[in-house]
Amino acid sequence: MTFADKGYQGARGSVRTPFKRHRFRPKLSRRQKAVNRAHAKIRSRGERAIATLKTWKILVKLRCCPHRATAIVQAILVLHHVEADRHAG
Repeated sequence: MTFADKGYQGARGSVRTPFKRHRFRPKLSRRQKAVNRAHAKIRSRGERAIATLKTWKILVKLRCCPHRATAIVQAILVLHHVEADRHAG
């Protein structure tokens, strides 16, 4: 499942977009607003993870199969979170 922004409205398949309020339609319901908030939280985590990975220069030179790259990325994120927790408290 892919969580996209409102620019992908109308995309099909496993792409999920937030509810969009149109100019001449009634305001969004409470349920729709709650769904949009949850969607934003999920997307923000993904955006932060990508921003973190871009700071790790090793990925620029990475030449391997996608399965191995996935394991490397997961290891990098674990190390990053361990280090962040160590400095946080």
